[in-house]
Amino acid sequence: MNRLTTSWGEYALTRFPEHPRDRLRAWDAADEYLLRQSAEPDSPALSGTVAVVGDRWGALVTALAGRPGPDALIQITDSHLAREATRANLARAGLDGDPAVRLLTTRDTPPDRVDVLLVRVPKSLALLEDQLHRLTPAVHAGTVVIGTGMVKEIHTSTLKVFERLVGPTRTSLAVKKARLVFCTPDPALPRTRNPWPHRYTLPDDAATVAGLTVVNHAGVFCADRLDIGTRLFLQHLPHGLGGSRVVDLGCGNGVVGLAVAVAEPDAEVIFTDESYQAVASAEETFRASAPPAAKARFVVGDGTAEIPDGSVDVVLNNPPFHSHQALTDATARRMFTGARRVLRPGGELRVVGNRHLGYHVTLKRLFGNCEVVASDPKFVVLRAVKH
Repeated sequence: MNRLTTSWGEYALTRFPEHPRDRLRAWDAADEYLLRQSAEPDSPALSGTVAVVGDRWGALVTALAGRPGPDALIQITDSHLAREATRANLARAGLDGDPAVRLLTTRDTPPDRVDVLLVRVPKSLALLEDQLHRLTPAVHAGTVVIGTGMVKEIHTSTLKVFERLVGPTRTSLAVKKARLVFCTPDPALPRTRNPWPHRYTLPDDAATVAGLTVVNHAGVFCADRLDIGTRLFLQHLPHGLGGSRVVDLGCGNGVVGLAVAVAEPDAEVIFTDESYQAVASAEETFRASAPPAAKARFVVGDGTAEIPDGSVDVVLNNPPFHSHQALTDATARRMFTGARRVLRPGGELRVVGNRHLGYHVTLKRLFGNCEVVASDPKFVVLRAVKH
Protein backbone atom coordinates (compact mmCIF):
# COMPACT_ATOMS: atom_id res chain seq x y z
CA MET A 1 0.00 0.00 0.00
CA ASN A 2 1.33 3.46 -0.92
CA ARG A 3 0.54 6.82 0.65
CA LEU A 4 -0.34 9.93 -1.36
CA THR A 5 0.67 13.15 0.39
CA THR A 6 -1.21 16.41 -0.27
CA SER A 7 -0.99 19.77 1.45
CA TRP A 8 -4.16 18.96 3.43
CA GLY A 9 -3.62 15.30 4.29
CA GLU A 10 -2.13 11.91 3.54
CA TYR A 11 -4.06 9.02 2.00
CA ALA A 12 -3.31 5.29 1.86
CA LEU A 13 -4.35 4.17 -1.62
CA THR A 14 -4.43 0.90 -3.52
CA ARG A 15 -5.64 -0.36 -6.85
CA PHE A 16 -8.43 -2.90 -7.07
CA PRO A 17 -8.33 -5.78 -6.54
CA GLU A 18 -5.68 -5.23 -3.91
CA HIS A 19 -2.71 -7.58 -4.17
CA PRO A 20 0.31 -7.50 -1.84
CA ARG A 21 2.74 -8.10 -4.73
CA ASP A 22 1.28 -5.36 -6.94
CA ARG A 23 3.85 -2.57 -6.91
CA LEU A 24 1.89 -0.25 -9.20
CA ARG A 25 0.65 2.84 -7.39
CA ALA A 26 -2.96 4.01 -7.43
CA TRP A 27 -1.90 7.42 -8.75
CA ASP A 28 0.79 9.02 -10.88
CA ALA A 29 2.44 12.39 -11.47
CA ALA A 30 -0.59 13.69 -13.40
CA ASP A 31 -2.86 13.15 -10.38
CA GLU A 32 -0.27 14.77 -8.09
CA TYR A 33 0.05 17.77 -10.41
CA LEU A 34 -3.71 18.40 -10.45
CA LEU A 35 -4.02 18.09 -6.67
CA ARG A 36 -1.05 20.40 -6.15
CA GLN A 37 -2.51 22.94 -8.57
CA SER A 38 -5.87 22.86 -6.78
CA ALA A 39 -4.14 23.86 -3.53
CA GLU A 40 -2.34 26.89 -4.99
CA PRO A 41 -3.53 30.21 -3.48
CA ASP A 42 -4.32 31.68 -6.90
CA SER A 43 -6.27 28.61 -8.09
CA PRO A 44 -10.06 28.83 -8.43
CA ALA A 45 -11.95 27.44 -5.46
CA LEU A 46 -13.21 23.87 -5.72
CA SER A 47 -16.75 24.70 -4.73
CA GLY A 48 -20.28 23.90 -5.84
CA THR A 49 -20.57 20.66 -7.82
CA VAL A 50 -17.21 19.14 -8.69
CA ALA A 51 -17.21 16.38 -11.33
CA VAL A 52 -14.12 14.18 -11.68
CA VAL A 53 -14.03 12.24 -14.95
CA GLY A 54 -11.76 9.26 -15.56
CA ASP A 55 -10.22 9.03 -12.08
CA ARG A 56 -8.26 5.82 -12.61
CA TRP A 57 -8.08 4.35 -9.11
CA GLY A 58 -9.93 6.91 -7.00
CA ALA A 59 -6.89 8.92 -5.95
CA LEU A 60 -8.39 12.25 -7.05
CA VAL A 61 -11.82 11.68 -5.54
CA THR A 62 -10.42 10.31 -2.27
CA ALA A 63 -7.99 13.20 -1.83
CA LEU A 64 -10.60 15.84 -2.78
CA ALA A 65 -13.20 14.26 -0.48
CA GLY A 66 -10.80 14.90 2.40
CA ARG A 67 -10.59 18.58 1.57
CA PRO A 68 -13.35 21.04 2.55
CA GLY A 69 -15.06 22.93 -0.26
CA PRO A 70 -17.30 21.05 -2.69
CA ASP A 71 -21.04 20.84 -2.06
CA ALA A 72 -21.03 17.70 -4.23
CA LEU A 73 -18.11 15.60 -5.44
CA ILE A 74 -19.04 13.28 -8.33
CA GLN A 75 -16.84 10.64 -9.88
CA ILE A 76 -17.69 9.53 -13.44
CA THR A 77 -15.83 6.42 -14.58
CA ASP A 78 -16.05 3.73 -17.25
CA SER A 79 -14.18 1.24 -15.07
CA HIS A 80 -15.79 -1.10 -12.53
CA LEU A 81 -12.33 -1.71 -11.05
CA ALA A 82 -11.71 2.02 -10.66
CA ARG A 83 -15.10 2.41 -8.98
CA GLU A 84 -14.36 -0.41 -6.52
CA ALA A 85 -10.89 1.01 -5.86
CA THR A 86 -12.50 4.36 -5.08
CA ARG A 87 -14.94 2.75 -2.65
CA ALA A 88 -12.09 0.96 -0.86
CA ASN A 89 -9.86 4.04 -0.74
CA LEU A 90 -12.67 6.25 0.57
CA ALA A 91 -13.44 3.67 3.26
CA ARG A 92 -9.78 3.44 4.26
CA ALA A 93 -9.72 7.22 4.66
CA GLY A 94 -12.96 7.20 6.70
CA LEU A 95 -14.76 9.12 3.94
CA ASP A 96 -17.11 6.45 2.59
CA GLY A 97 -20.09 7.83 4.52
CA ASP A 98 -19.83 11.34 3.06
CA PRO A 99 -23.21 12.12 1.42
CA ALA A 100 -21.55 14.73 -0.79
CA VAL A 101 -19.60 12.03 -2.66
CA ARG A 102 -21.38 10.22 -5.51
CA LEU A 103 -19.92 7.53 -7.75
CA LEU A 104 -21.43 7.45 -11.25
CA THR A 105 -20.55 5.47 -14.36
CA THR A 106 -20.23 6.71 -17.92
CA ARG A 107 -23.65 5.16 -18.61
CA ASP A 108 -25.42 7.11 -15.83
CA THR A 109 -27.20 10.42 -16.38
CA PRO A 110 -24.64 13.19 -15.75
CA PRO A 111 -25.33 15.98 -13.24
CA ASP A 112 -27.49 18.93 -14.33
CA ARG A 113 -24.86 21.49 -13.33
CA VAL A 114 -21.08 21.28 -13.02
CA ASP A 115 -19.11 24.11 -11.41
CA VAL A 116 -15.72 22.42 -11.55
CA LEU A 117 -14.88 19.78 -14.17
CA LEU A 118 -11.67 17.82 -13.61
CA VAL A 119 -10.73 15.41 -16.40
CA ARG A 120 -8.11 12.72 -16.18
CA VAL A 121 -7.37 12.49 -19.92
CA PRO A 122 -8.18 8.94 -21.06
CA LYS A 123 -6.15 6.81 -23.43
CA SER A 124 -9.14 6.84 -25.79
CA LEU A 125 -9.76 10.15 -27.57
CA ALA A 126 -13.22 8.84 -28.46
CA LEU A 127 -14.10 8.39 -24.78
CA LEU A 128 -12.97 11.96 -24.04
CA GLU A 129 -15.12 13.22 -26.91
CA ASP A 130 -18.16 11.26 -25.74
CA GLN A 131 -17.87 12.38 -22.12
CA LEU A 132 -17.40 16.04 -23.03
CA HIS A 133 -20.46 15.81 -25.30
CA ARG A 134 -22.45 14.42 -22.36
CA LEU A 135 -21.17 16.95 -19.82
CA THR A 136 -21.06 20.23 -21.72
CA PRO A 137 -24.82 20.88 -21.23
CA ALA A 138 -24.05 21.07 -17.49
CA VAL A 139 -21.07 23.42 -17.94
CA HIS A 140 -21.61 27.19 -17.67
CA ALA A 141 -19.45 30.24 -18.34
CA GLY A 142 -18.06 30.19 -14.80
CA THR A 143 -17.19 26.49 -14.74
CA VAL A 144 -13.55 25.72 -13.97
CA VAL A 145 -12.33 23.06 -16.43
CA ILE A 146 -8.94 21.41 -15.89
CA GLY A 147 -7.57 18.30 -17.55
CA THR A 148 -4.55 16.34 -16.43
CA GLY A 149 -2.43 13.62 -17.97
CA MET A 150 1.09 12.49 -18.69
CA VAL A 151 2.77 14.37 -21.51
CA LYS A 152 2.59 11.28 -23.76
CA GLU A 153 -1.21 11.16 -23.24
CA ILE A 154 -1.92 14.79 -24.24
CA HIS A 155 -1.69 15.45 -27.96
CA THR A 156 -2.78 18.23 -30.29
CA SER A 157 -5.88 16.15 -31.03
CA THR A 158 -6.67 16.09 -27.29
CA LEU A 159 -6.59 19.86 -27.08
CA LYS A 160 -8.70 20.19 -30.23
CA VAL A 161 -11.46 18.10 -28.64
CA PHE A 162 -11.53 20.39 -25.60
CA GLU A 163 -11.54 23.48 -27.83
CA ARG A 164 -14.25 22.16 -30.14
CA LEU A 165 -16.62 21.08 -27.37
CA VAL A 166 -15.83 23.34 -24.39
CA GLY A 167 -13.78 26.41 -25.31
CA PRO A 168 -10.30 27.99 -25.62
CA THR A 169 -7.52 25.86 -24.16
CA ARG A 170 -3.98 26.35 -22.90
CA THR A 171 -1.52 23.95 -21.33
CA SER A 172 0.82 24.17 -18.36
CA LEU A 173 4.52 23.52 -18.25
CA ALA A 174 5.42 19.86 -17.89
CA VAL A 175 6.29 18.68 -14.37
CA LYS A 176 7.55 15.10 -13.84
CA LYS A 177 6.39 14.35 -17.40
CA ALA A 178 2.84 15.45 -16.53
CA ARG A 179 0.86 18.37 -17.88
CA LEU A 180 -2.35 20.25 -17.11
CA VAL A 181 -4.94 21.50 -19.61
CA PHE A 182 -6.85 24.66 -18.72
CA CYS A 183 -10.03 25.21 -20.69
CA THR A 184 -12.34 28.27 -20.57
CA PRO A 185 -15.98 27.39 -21.35
CA ASP A 186 -17.48 29.29 -24.27
CA PRO A 187 -21.31 29.21 -24.06
CA ALA A 188 -21.49 30.52 -27.65
CA LEU A 189 -19.97 27.35 -29.10
CA PRO A 190 -22.52 25.52 -31.27
CA ARG A 191 -23.75 22.23 -29.86
CA THR A 192 -22.94 19.35 -32.18
CA ARG A 193 -24.33 15.84 -32.30
CA ASN A 194 -22.53 13.20 -30.27
CA PRO A 195 -21.26 10.67 -32.86
CA TRP A 196 -21.26 7.82 -30.34
CA PRO A 197 -22.18 4.98 -30.37
CA HIS A 198 -20.71 3.94 -33.71
CA ARG A 199 -22.12 1.08 -35.82
CA TYR A 200 -20.43 -0.98 -38.49
CA THR A 201 -21.05 -4.14 -40.49
CA LEU A 202 -18.83 -7.17 -39.94
CA PRO A 203 -16.73 -8.17 -42.98
CA ASP A 204 -17.15 -11.24 -45.16
CA ASP A 205 -14.34 -13.15 -43.40
CA ALA A 206 -15.97 -12.80 -39.96
CA ALA A 207 -17.19 -16.42 -40.02
CA THR A 208 -20.80 -16.91 -38.85
CA VAL A 209 -21.31 -13.22 -38.03
CA ALA A 210 -20.34 -11.81 -41.44
CA GLY A 211 -22.70 -9.02 -42.49
CA LEU A 212 -24.12 -8.49 -39.00
CA THR A 213 -24.10 -5.15 -37.15
CA VAL A 214 -21.73 -4.24 -34.31
CA VAL A 215 -22.44 -1.37 -31.92
CA ASN A 216 -19.47 0.33 -30.27
CA HIS A 217 -19.76 2.91 -27.53
CA ALA A 218 -16.83 5.30 -27.16
CA GLY A 219 -13.66 3.90 -25.65
CA VAL A 220 -14.32 0.27 -26.58
CA PHE A 221 -11.54 -1.56 -28.45
CA CYS A 222 -11.68 -1.38 -32.27
CA ALA A 223 -14.57 1.04 -32.61
CA ASP A 224 -14.78 1.02 -36.41
CA ARG A 225 -13.44 -2.35 -37.58
CA LEU A 226 -12.93 -5.96 -36.60
CA ASP A 227 -9.43 -6.43 -35.18
CA ILE A 228 -7.26 -9.15 -36.69
CA GLY A 229 -6.95 -11.17 -33.50
CA THR A 230 -10.72 -11.47 -33.13
CA ARG A 231 -10.98 -12.25 -36.84
CA LEU A 232 -8.76 -15.32 -36.30
CA PHE A 233 -10.62 -16.26 -33.11
CA LEU A 234 -14.02 -16.23 -34.86
CA GLN A 235 -12.75 -18.83 -37.33
CA HIS A 236 -11.70 -21.21 -34.53
CA LEU A 237 -14.42 -21.12 -31.88
CA PRO A 238 -15.66 -24.39 -30.32
CA HIS A 239 -18.54 -26.21 -32.05
CA GLY A 240 -21.50 -28.10 -30.64
CA LEU A 241 -22.27 -25.65 -27.85
CA GLY A 242 -26.06 -26.10 -27.93
CA GLY A 243 -27.38 -26.09 -24.37
CA SER A 244 -24.00 -24.97 -22.98
CA ARG A 245 -23.27 -22.01 -20.76
CA VAL A 246 -20.59 -19.90 -22.41
CA VAL A 247 -18.78 -16.86 -21.03
CA ASP A 248 -17.45 -14.12 -23.30
CA LEU A 249 -14.85 -12.90 -20.80
CA GLY A 250 -13.66 -9.35 -21.42
CA CYS A 251 -16.41 -9.16 -24.02
CA GLY A 252 -15.68 -5.72 -25.48
CA ASN A 253 -18.34 -5.07 -28.11
CA GLY A 254 -19.59 -8.66 -27.83
CA VAL A 255 -18.66 -9.99 -31.28
CA VAL A 256 -17.30 -13.30 -29.95
CA GLY A 257 -20.34 -14.01 -27.80
CA LEU A 258 -22.59 -13.00 -30.68
CA ALA A 259 -20.90 -15.60 -32.89
CA VAL A 260 -21.79 -18.28 -30.32
CA ALA A 261 -25.40 -17.07 -30.13
CA VAL A 262 -25.73 -17.11 -33.92
CA ALA A 263 -24.24 -20.59 -34.33
CA GLU A 264 -25.91 -22.09 -31.24
CA PRO A 265 -29.11 -20.20 -30.24
CA ASP A 266 -29.71 -22.81 -27.50
CA ALA A 267 -26.52 -21.82 -25.69
CA GLU A 268 -26.64 -19.29 -22.86
CA VAL A 269 -23.99 -16.60 -23.31
CA ILE A 270 -22.75 -14.47 -20.41
CA PHE A 271 -21.08 -11.26 -21.61
CA THR A 272 -18.84 -9.77 -18.94
CA ASP A 273 -16.36 -6.89 -18.87
CA GLU A 274 -15.10 -4.36 -16.36
CA SER A 275 -15.98 -1.51 -18.74
CA TYR A 276 -19.51 -0.11 -18.56
CA GLN A 277 -19.13 1.12 -22.14
CA ALA A 278 -18.11 -2.35 -23.29
CA VAL A 279 -21.05 -4.16 -21.71
CA ALA A 280 -23.45 -1.56 -23.10
CA SER A 281 -21.88 -2.16 -26.54
CA ALA A 282 -22.16 -5.94 -26.19
CA GLU A 283 -25.81 -5.72 -25.21
CA GLU A 284 -26.69 -3.43 -28.12
CA THR A 285 -24.70 -5.61 -30.54
CA PHE A 286 -26.59 -8.67 -29.30
CA ARG A 287 -30.00 -6.96 -29.53
CA ALA A 288 -29.21 -5.78 -33.06
CA SER A 289 -27.95 -9.06 -34.49
CA ALA A 290 -28.64 -12.15 -32.36
CA PRO A 291 -31.40 -14.64 -33.27
CA PRO A 292 -34.70 -13.95 -31.44
CA ALA A 293 -34.42 -17.17 -29.40
CA ALA A 294 -30.84 -16.56 -28.24
CA LYS A 295 -30.23 -16.24 -24.50
CA ALA A 296 -27.77 -13.86 -22.89
CA ARG A 297 -26.81 -12.12 -19.66
CA PHE A 298 -24.74 -8.95 -19.41
CA VAL A 299 -22.51 -8.36 -16.39
CA VAL A 300 -20.24 -5.44 -15.50
CA GLY A 301 -17.75 -6.78 -12.99
CA ASP A 302 -14.32 -8.03 -12.08
CA GLY A 303 -13.84 -10.82 -14.60
CA THR A 304 -15.73 -13.93 -13.50
CA ALA A 305 -16.25 -12.73 -9.92
CA GLU A 306 -20.05 -12.73 -10.29
CA ILE A 307 -20.20 -16.27 -11.74
CA PRO A 308 -20.53 -19.32 -9.42
CA ASP A 309 -17.79 -21.95 -9.23
CA GLY A 310 -18.08 -24.86 -11.66
CA SER A 311 -21.11 -23.47 -13.48
CA VAL A 312 -19.75 -22.87 -16.99
CA ASP A 313 -18.93 -25.12 -19.96
CA VAL A 314 -16.75 -22.80 -22.05
CA VAL A 315 -14.92 -19.51 -21.47
CA LEU A 316 -13.82 -17.47 -24.50
CA ASN A 317 -11.23 -14.77 -23.88
CA ASN A 318 -9.23 -12.16 -25.77
CA PRO A 319 -7.38 -10.63 -22.80
CA PRO A 320 -5.97 -7.08 -22.76
CA PHE A 321 -2.28 -6.65 -22.06
CA HIS A 322 -2.41 -2.96 -21.09
CA SER A 323 -3.45 -1.45 -17.77
CA HIS A 324 -3.72 2.20 -18.82
CA GLN A 325 -0.15 2.92 -20.01
CA ALA A 326 1.48 -0.07 -18.26
CA LEU A 327 2.24 -3.25 -20.21
CA THR A 328 1.34 -6.20 -17.98
CA ASP A 329 0.06 -9.77 -18.14
CA ALA A 330 -1.50 -9.47 -14.68
CA THR A 331 -5.01 -8.98 -16.09
CA ALA A 332 -4.69 -12.04 -18.35
CA ARG A 333 -3.43 -14.19 -15.47
CA ARG A 334 -6.36 -13.13 -13.29
CA MET A 335 -8.78 -13.85 -16.13
CA PHE A 336 -7.32 -17.33 -16.68
CA THR A 337 -7.47 -18.10 -12.95
CA GLY A 338 -11.08 -16.91 -12.76
CA ALA A 339 -11.98 -18.95 -15.83
CA ARG A 340 -10.60 -22.12 -14.28
CA ARG A 341 -12.66 -21.52 -11.13
CA VAL A 342 -15.99 -21.17 -12.96
CA LEU A 343 -15.46 -24.01 -15.44
CA ARG A 344 -17.01 -27.41 -14.84
CA PRO A 345 -14.69 -30.45 -14.99
CA GLY A 346 -14.09 -31.06 -18.68
CA GLY A 347 -14.89 -27.44 -19.52
CA GLU A 348 -12.50 -25.46 -21.68
CA LEU A 349 -10.94 -22.03 -21.82
CA ARG A 350 -10.17 -20.84 -25.34
CA VAL A 351 -7.91 -17.80 -25.69
CA VAL A 352 -6.58 -15.64 -28.51
CA GLY A 353 -3.50 -13.53 -27.98
CA ASN A 354 -0.33 -12.16 -29.51
CA ARG A 355 2.19 -14.97 -30.00
CA HIS A 356 4.94 -13.14 -28.11
CA LEU A 357 2.93 -12.96 -24.88
CA GLY A 358 3.54 -16.62 -24.10
CA TYR A 359 0.11 -17.35 -22.63
CA HIS A 360 0.70 -21.09 -23.14
CA VAL A 361 3.15 -21.08 -20.23
CA THR A 362 0.59 -19.60 -17.83
CA LEU A 363 -2.18 -21.89 -19.08
CA LYS A 364 -0.04 -25.03 -18.65
CA ARG A 365 0.77 -23.98 -15.10
CA LEU A 366 -2.88 -23.32 -14.22
CA PHE A 367 -4.61 -26.13 -16.12
CA GLY A 368 -1.83 -28.70 -16.53
CA ASN A 369 -2.40 -28.66 -20.29
CA CYS A 370 -2.57 -26.33 -23.29
CA GLU A 371 -2.83 -26.96 -27.01
CA VAL A 372 -2.52 -24.71 -30.05
CA VAL A 373 -5.80 -24.61 -31.99
CA ALA A 374 -4.65 -22.20 -34.70
CA SER A 375 -1.99 -19.60 -35.35
CA ASP A 376 -0.78 -17.03 -37.83
CA PRO A 377 2.41 -14.93 -37.85
CA LYS A 378 1.05 -12.60 -35.13
CA PHE A 379 -1.69 -14.40 -33.14
CA VAL A 380 -2.31 -17.78 -31.61
CA VAL A 381 -5.53 -19.47 -30.45
CA LEU A 382 -5.00 -21.70 -27.39
CA ARG A 383 -7.19 -24.27 -25.64
CA ALA A 384 -6.91 -25.44 -22.02
CA VAL A 385 -9.24 -28.00 -20.39
CA LYS A 386 -10.11 -28.21 -16.71
CA HIS A 387 -9.55 -31.77 -15.48
